Amino acid sequence: MKRQAHLLLVVSMAAAILALLTWDYWAQRRNIEWVPYSVFEEQLREGRVAEVTVGDSVITGRLATPQGNGKDTLMATMMEPQVAERLGRFGVPYERVRESSWWQVLLSWLLPGVLIIGMWSLAARRMGPGLLGAGKSRAKIYMQKSTGVRFDDVAGVDEAKAELQEIVDFLKNPKEHGRLGARMPRGVLLMGPTGTGKTLLARAVAGEAGVAFFSISGSEFIEMFVGVGAARVRDLFDQARASAPAIIFIDELDALGRARTAFPTLGGQDEREQTLNQLLVEIDGFDPSVGVVLLAATNRPETLDPALLRAGRFDRQVLVDRPDRTGRVAILKVHARRIRIDPNVDLDQVAAITVGFAGADLANVVNEAALVATRRKAESVTLPDFTSAIERVVAGIEKKSRILGPRERELAATHELGHALVAMALPGGDKVHKVSIVPHGAGALGYTLQRPSEDRHLLRHGELQDKLAVLLGGRSAEILVFGEPSTGAADDLVKATNLARDMVMRFGMDGVIGAVVYDERPVSVIGAPHDGSPAPLAASEQTARRIDEAVHDLLENAARRATHLLSERREILDRCMRELIRRETLEEAELAALAAQPPMREIGPVAHEEEAAAIAA
Repeated sequence: MKRQAHLLLVVSMAAAILALLTWDYWAQRRNIEWVPYSVFEEQLREGRVAEVTVGDSVITGRLATPQGNGKDTLMATMMEPQVAERLGRFGVPYERVRESSWWQVLLSWLLPGVLIIGMWSLAARRMGPGLLGAGKSRAKIYMQKSTGVRFDDVAGVDEAKAELQEIVDFLKNPKEHGRLGARMPRGVLLMGPTGTGKTLLARAVAGEAGVAFFSISGSEFIEMFVGVGAARVRDLFDQARASAPAIIFIDELDALGRARTAFPTLGGQDEREQTLNQLLVEIDGFDPSVGVVLLAATNRPETLDPALLRAGRFDRQVLVDRPDRTGRVAILKVHARRIRIDPNVDLDQVAAITVGFAGADLANVVNEAALVATRRKAESVTLPDFTSAIERVVAGIEKKSRILGPRERELAATHELGHALVAMALPGGDKVHKVSIVPHGAGALGYTLQRPSEDRHLLRHGELQDKLAVLLGGRSAEILVFGEPSTGAADDLVKATNLARDMVMRFGMDGVIGAVVYDERPVSVIGAPHDGSPAPLAASEQTARRIDEAVHDLLENAARRATHLLSERREILDRCMRELIRRETLEEAELAALAAQPPMREIGPVAHEEEAAAIAA
């Protein structure tokens, strides 16, 4: 449609220019007669020419008396005086031929106009709607058949589906739901972490309702020209009303509806506020009987303007959270339809080791498992393929080209087994699924994969202390075996420090400071701080010093606890370390078998060059 419109514009302008040039040429030539130069001189000698105009290449003479055909002007191409004098002696007509013709003159006028129009059309195509259509909405329109998504294709978010099912019923049977005076919700806000299926749910609503679906991102309203965003909002709602019943879906609403400030900055802030104001006006102007529903999605609801969230605008706020174990099984079954999976695969086992995964993460795991099975020329996807896919998603790509020396292999094995053995020694710790010293990702020389026994939403003080001990278990094992730590514990220290500060400043788990919150970072409804900026500490200098001491005490106690647990299991640590260096990977059952073996003899620290070389061999 855009290409046809541009072509029609070019043809219309070219036709207008051609008509203008034709009229000008006819108007100038209707009273003029072109004659040979010899005839012009003859008329001049006979005194019939009253006035002569000499140009660069043309001589024009106005006749004293018009001719019988109505022509009152003679025009001839000028010749050099010496040539005309010589030719006049022979008494024959002579003239000079004009090298250019009328079509060349026409082309000299038409070609620049065509070039200008072509460049304008090219620039308009590169700029999207272009300057002439800057206020047009960029929303993509889908009908029922083109969405290709139904509620059966969405799993793991049953509560959100139930909320949106009522919207579908409103669109299908507005009279039935309005018989008691109820009106259709004007707006529904889908909020939750990234990858949980908010956009998929919106498309499923359109697919189930069988109505037009207008999809647009919040950032597409904002332009460098002030007023363009507001014009696009008006155009979008006009299109939706013309296609009613319809659904408008605005993805990433926080790009458009960010909270306004009392002192806006110069530049794009003014354009964003104008666009937001127009959106608020359009929502208020909704006629419930028209059948237009506004859906929006965001993963940062805490940044939205309060005017958007009040009753009468986004009447419903639906949380689309990460799925629980049952939901993960349902999501895996949906995506497993597209691959050839082994009948013996228990998807519940896959769901058990994917705690915290969103729907997009699970879809990626299924796809990666199919790729792993394809690489090994298998007939179907098995459970080890899913395990490899999860490891790839969690730990990164396996770096086979990164070769570690004997000392680094020994150090990496000690570090990872320190995490694993401390986790196995704690009764409430997560189960260790695998330990590996194969390098993965950007800088990981190994990893310990733990499998939670169940989904947890609340953690007690003792369980957080266990997590601290597991985090510091790798560093404690390094000090126990080699007498000093390494740089491999840097990421563990960051995580442990942040957890200890949260325990003191957010959770009130220090006995001296008590139940006082000193971390003022706003936390969103999806469970994470809205940004990574440090929190302003509203505390006295003495309290700040006590907070530092409490964090230090928590970390020191966790390190001593991990060291004590590893010292009691030193023989198991050395035995597992030799086996891990030899095999590079130990599964859960293999770790349990090694830990259950009776002690053979007391083995000291494997820190000598002879023993390290023997182990590497």
